[in-house]
Amino acid sequence: MAGSIDIHGLDVSYSGKRVVKDVTMNIPEGMVTAIIGPSGCGKTTLLRCLNRLSECTDGCRVDGVIKLDGRDIYEIDPLILRRRVGMVFQRPNPFPKSIKENVLYGVRANKLKLDNNAVLRSSLEKAALWGEVENRLNSNAYNLSLGQQQRLCMARCLAISPEVLLMDEPASSLDPLSTAKIEAGIISMRGEYTIVIVTHNMQQAHRISDYTAFMYLGELIEAGETKQIFESPRKEETRAYVEGRFG
Repeated sequence: MAGSIDIHGLDVSYSGKRVVKDVTMNIPEGMVTAIIGPSGCGKTTLLRCLNRLSECTDGCRVDGVIKLDGRDIYEIDPLILRRRVGMVFQRPNPFPKSIKENVLYGVRANKLKLDNNAVLRSSLEKAALWGEVENRLNSNAYNLSLGQQQRLCMARCLAISPEVLLMDEPASSLDPLSTAKIEAGIISMRGEYTIVIVTHNMQQAHRISDYTAFMYLGELIEAGETKQIFESPRKEETRAYVEGRFG
């Protein structure tokens, strides 16, 4: 079941330098929320806070409250939290194993009692990859193209049934065809998962998201329904950014 995330007064600093400043926003369940803004504005830092990956960085301090389904995430064991809130990174990071072993890695590591064959097919279908690999599931994942590897990483996250899927520029290094398949996978998962995607690509955010948040210099400038953000933004900074006047 898709989860909801509530962020209140989030402040993040690295060695005393604030990079996210007093952000408060709601990420609605079952929807696709895009976080946009120029490089260095705090998008990825915010994203990494949502499953506590931020605490893996030396010198990082996080203040404020983040709740998953109404519960403070710092009351949840980080390993359990990261099962519930999965993440796909900017560059594909498959394991040096077969396609099948990659997808089922989390299922086996967490000793989940599931129908592995059903999970394998379902996860690869949701990631728009099944039709391309169904006859070579035992092939090494490194034999896949970059775009296929990224969709494999999506499938690996989906196999353990997360409530939330975080995606950090998942298509930034991919060709247009691979990007289209990533986007198709995201759109098909709407309603089943809560998806938060960081992207520099405003056209992509416009195409696939229900809600959009615009960040600038560590601050949340504006958030709302995607149509409103792109067509009638309330803040001049937002208007300037979506019109391409800076960034």
